[in-house]
Parts: sequence; C-alpha cells; structure tokens
Amino acid sequence: MNGEKYIGLDVHQATISVAVLDSTGELVMESILGTKAATILEFLTGLRGTLSVTFEDFYQRSLAKGIKPTMARLTLARKIAAITLTLWKKGENFDPDKLKSQAA
Repeated sequence: MNGEKYIGLDVHQATISVAVLDSTGELVMESILGTKAATILEFLTGLRGTLSVTFEDFYQRSLAKGIKPTMARLTLARKIAAITLTLWKKGENFDPDKLKSQAA
C-alpha cells in the first residue's frame, strides 16, 4: 500500500472502526481495532506511504486553550467522524480548503 493514505477513525469506548482511503478517495482497507495504543500503533506501522490521520494544528490549538489532552482527542475524533459522515453522505472527496472556508 504505497502512496498517500487518508485514515478515518470512528472511536468508541472499546473499539475503533478504521477506514483507509487512497489519494483518489477509494476505500483500500477497513478494520476494527481495540482501543489500546499498541494495537493502533501496530496498525499504523503496517501501512506504507504518506499517512494523514488528522489536522495536528487543531489538537495543538485545543491544548493551547487549556483543554485537557483527553478531551482534545475526543473532540478531534468527533470532528473527524462528523467530516467523514458528511463526505460519505454527499459522495464527495475531502477538500481541506473547503473546510477552512467553512471554519472562517
């Protein structure tokens, strides 16, 4: 699995549903993982190419605002899930510029 990959995570208490898309938006892998750091890291280590899981800026800004790391991660997971669901329903590919214009 070479090239650019986009990883969507639907985080629950006991499991994480993972979808991996290639640069054209085609689904290349789906999996359900346990919510243990070692399991997640093992999964990500098995992927090849440039991996994009989330916008690090959002997480860092949340921490700078004084939000606890666990809440920042939860908020980020919810944001990823909401974006993924919206794109899936509309049948669109992710466009970071469109997201930035909506946030402004």
